[in-house]
Amino acid sequence: DLAEAVPPAAVQETVGSWLHWAELLGRRTAELHLALAAAEEKKLAPEPFTRLYQRSLYQSLRTEARKTLAVLARRLADLPEEVAVRAARLLKNEQGLIGRYHDIVDRRITAWRTRCHGDLHLGHALFTGKDFVIVDFEGQQNRPVGQRRIKTSPLRDVASLIRSFHYATHATASAPRRESLLPSASSQNLGPWMTVWRTWTVASCLKSYLSQAARGDYLPASRGDLESLLGIYVLEQAVHELNFELHHRPGWVHIPLDGILHLIEPHLLPE
Repeated sequence: DLAEAVPPAAVQETVGSWLHWAELLGRRTAELHLALAAAEEKKLAPEPFTRLYQRSLYQSLRTEARKTLAVLARRLADLPEEVAVRAARLLKNEQGLIGRYHDIVDRRITAWRTRCHGDLHLGHALFTGKDFVIVDFEGQQNRPVGQRRIKTSPLRDVASLIRSFHYATHATASAPRRESLLPSASSQNLGPWMTVWRTWTVASCLKSYLSQAARGDYLPASRGDLESLLGIYVLEQAVHELNFELHHRPGWVHIPLDGILHLIEPHLLPE
């Protein structure tokens, strides 16, 4: 729905040029994926999704989620109280998280697996002042090289971008200078503003991406499959971030943790 929404005039006035730059980034990302999907060399050529691949993907997602939650359980006592409460809620709902992944084997997805960036976030999209240059194609360095070489849906890059917009709001809110995203330096109520900025920049980026990507045929054929697969990859990215923060930046654990809880909200058990 976000990809079809039109920002109200008030949003366009407040968020301003960020909508344009998010749209441009979405277009450049799609152009990258279209170029990679058009490759004919065997090592680059697209491969179809298969039932076997979907089952393999599910097993991989489930394994990473369980390992990450095991680390979270061990570090629970070290987290600030308010973060620990939310972490305990996630641990209580492990099956809800795994159940969300199971959608990948419950449906037959018609799509193509291709080479893609592998670690596409705002830090790897360099802004020249007029355009974006996408850099660093080595993939997520904490994953084995063999795993990084496996062809996947380009939606995984899109999911990483979506999560990167989420991180951008948190990083800006905690930085000493906030003028880069806020309409004025004196703004007090950061939460609602950041939600508006994140929602509409993601919408602008995604809308532009899907419009441009429609020139190819690598995305899932049905809207239901596309939404399901993108949602699964966004959740996968949030789980990956949680694992990273637990090991490297414990003070940032709340960012992916809140993202995961939001994504699996329909599957959460009553308090």
